[in-house]
Amino acid sequence: MKTKIIKSFLKGTLLLSLAATAACSKTPITSQRALETVENGVSRNLAQERKSRLQTLAYQINLTIPATKQAPIKGQETISFDLKDARADLQLDFKEKADHLVGLKVNGQPVAIDFRNEHLVLPTKALAKGKNQVEIDFIAGDLSLNRNQDYLYTLLVPDRARTVFPCFDQPDLKATFQLTLTIPKEWSAIANGNLLEETAQGDAKTLRYAPSDIIPTYLFSFAAGKFQTVTRELNGRKFTFLHRETDPSKIALSQDSVFLLHQSALTFLEKYTQIPYPFQKFDFVAIPDFQYGGMEHVGAIQYKASTLFLDQGATQDQKISRSNLIAHETAHMWFGDLVTMEWFNDVWMKEVFANFMADKITQVSLANSNYDLKFLVDHLPAAYSVDRTTGANPIRQTLENLQDAGTMYGNIIYHKAPVMMRQLERVMGEEAFQKGLQEYLKKYANGNATWPDLIQILDAHTPTNLQAWNQVWVNEPGRPVFDYELKTQNQKIERLQISQRAEDGSSRIWPQFFEVLLVYPDQVQELTVNMNQRELTLPEAQGAPAPLYVLFNTNGQGYGVFPNDEKALAHLYELKDPVARASAYIGLYENMLNGRSITPLGLLEFSRKGLTREPEELNLKLLTGHINDIFWRLLTPQQRTQLAPALEQELWAAMGQNKATNSKKLLFKTYQSIALTPKALDQLYQIWDSQKAPALVTLTEEDYISLALSLAVRDYKPGAKLLEKQTQRVTNPDRKARMEFLMPALSADVATRDAFFASLAQEANREKESWVLTALGYLHHPLRAATSEKYLPKTLDLLEEIQLTGDIFFPYGWLSSSLGSYQTASAAATVRAFLANHTGYNPKLKAKVLQAADNLFRAEKLVKATK
Repeated sequence: MKTKIIKSFLKGTLLLSLAATAACSKTPITSQRALETVENGVSRNLAQERKSRLQTLAYQINLTIPATKQAPIKGQETISFDLKDARADLQLDFKEKADHLVGLKVNGQPVAIDFRNEHLVLPTKALAKGKNQVEIDFIAGDLSLNRNQDYLYTLLVPDRARTVFPCFDQPDLKATFQLTLTIPKEWSAIANGNLLEETAQGDAKTLRYAPSDIIPTYLFSFAAGKFQTVTRELNGRKFTFLHRETDPSKIALSQDSVFLLHQSALTFLEKYTQIPYPFQKFDFVAIPDFQYGGMEHVGAIQYKASTLFLDQGATQDQKISRSNLIAHETAHMWFGDLVTMEWFNDVWMKEVFANFMADKITQVSLANSNYDLKFLVDHLPAAYSVDRTTGANPIRQTLENLQDAGTMYGNIIYHKAPVMMRQLERVMGEEAFQKGLQEYLKKYANGNATWPDLIQILDAHTPTNLQAWNQVWVNEPGRPVFDYELKTQNQKIERLQISQRAEDGSSRIWPQFFEVLLVYPDQVQELTVNMNQRELTLPEAQGAPAPLYVLFNTNGQGYGVFPNDEKALAHLYELKDPVARASAYIGLYENMLNGRSITPLGLLEFSRKGLTREPEELNLKLLTGHINDIFWRLLTPQQRTQLAPALEQELWAAMGQNKATNSKKLLFKTYQSIALTPKALDQLYQIWDSQKAPALVTLTEEDYISLALSLAVRDYKPGAKLLEKQTQRVTNPDRKARMEFLMPALSADVATRDAFFASLAQEANREKESWVLTALGYLHHPLRAATSEKYLPKTLDLLEEIQLTGDIFFPYGWLSSSLGSYQTASAAATVRAFLANHTGYNPKLKAKVLQAADNLFRAEKLVKATK
């Protein structure tokens, strides 16, 4: 909630009530009953009370959007519903200033506006059992309208509909939404329903849309502005695509793929679920610098433009990621949109199935994609990044009020949950699992369901006790740590015993399947482990020849910290299976962070050898990521200076040797990231200045922007006005605006950077959240740590406001972009002091702090060990 809202709350309520009373021609109905339970947000109790009373909801919303961003958006709405019980007042949610409510009628009668604690209270005297109609004149709140100079878009998940218009903002009160938009005549628009009518009046036009399908408030959406419109028909289905891209090569290279990937995903899902696409239309819009990768609004999916529009320099990983993203949002049409969670504690359900199905779809829709490898590389490192921390949260969390729903999101629901779901599929078998999902979707279509509802259905399709299995995987955080004992005699295996323990020291075990590889000089033998107990001896291994080494989790489906066999280090690059190699690389990194079996310097040495030996692009991305991470976070500045010349040379030489264009670019980007010596910086400057890329490396406008930013953060040629020149080169207005925003964060002048950071305390300066996160990454770059560490106390102090005013991923992004690059004891002490001084702090926000600070805490310890 905005600070200004709090300050003006009481005054605004009194003035507005008096004004509304005076303006009505008839004596208004007033409430005679004081409610004791009107509280900020949408509490679980309020949601349950309204669900028990309300049904058959429908909204008619009229919005007039002016051409000027600063002018208010006027709105009128009519809410129709059936009320089972009219004996108590009824609360509508509206998180705005009181003066945004202009007029109110209930069942045709003027009613005094009673606005308290983010709620418009409808008095019982005005309500009737059965059909009711509420008419409201209002000024739309700007918090979630994402207004720009020539376009805007709504983004209302999880509880942001109430920041725009009064509504019953909870996921289990689904409704139809009939929208009418009045917009500047040169604008285009997209909404949930089909366009019924367009009429022009002077400099404006009015678009009247059909009622939407039955959806929750968080899926109500529209976008309007200066967009290009493209329409295609594939397999009898019409698709409309709005975008603002101006690069003709990007449009030519990407447009066909975007349409085809949507069609492919729809075809797969209709077959898998045995339910035809369940909504009236399928359109989508690309938004510059969108807060997320995408958002699954029915009939009006929103995407981050840069994820859809790729160019000739796009890597295979980028193409796979685009396919995954499109498949993810399309899967939501069934998982989340058709069947919606009852409450946001189960928001993970829609996300896990979207990711789970996206992985399956991409395997089919994109040639040359390695499903198992992509699954492993995408999900395990991201899940571990949270689950290894003291702030780890379970997949399914508790939630008392929707104002905290944004804290539900993160790597656990997006990345641990798909691993859990794939394990569940193995436990049940693919056919039984699919049949269970089909039954679930048909039973709860157009309604709401909980995770226990789904577990009950799935439980009937398997002899396994899913309730017990569910407890450790879904309801509790953390991961297991595995060990093994290999006993041999006469060059034969006498016993191979595997054990697990909880990383947090508890007595839990994680029942799961994974594979173990016995590696020999000329062959391998794979064994499947059903790890359903604390210790397990593998009978299949007994009597087998003693292996050269043992490798764990070789298909990437297991979850936990798996042991390293020291003898494997000399041979891992010889393994033919890229999934097994990737799993080994991830295992080495996790053990390094835990201080087990390999040091940061040891892993750095191993990863450097892979620059010329690892042929798979996704695996090379893992290795270069480890190199970059260790170089900047786990080495001292002195060690970086000593290592830089040799590492730069190795990366440049590897780029020259590698024949794959995508891998060449990956190596170049790593070279750019770690460059420190004058020779390397001069080389990068020449590439940027001449715009001539190394041989067989394709660099795009975005890449040259990135080069300019990298040079600027290193204070290279401060008088050369690199950023000003780069800004002049940019032709796209959205990318140019982004450059102008970032420039002060990259200034060589400390005072300019200080002023920029101070400006972020104002909510208006945080509107473009992706820009802010990028700027924070440069402000807190390790090369700027000496002058930026002083920002950390204010960064932490602002977190509560960031959570109330920012979108769902912004609070964690705010923290990780600020804390993630530090390694000093003083930075760690700042975080610990903040937590110690805020003993009553919101526990979900405290968990975010602990998650984001985990890299800092580990670096503090590991850097000491490398000295």
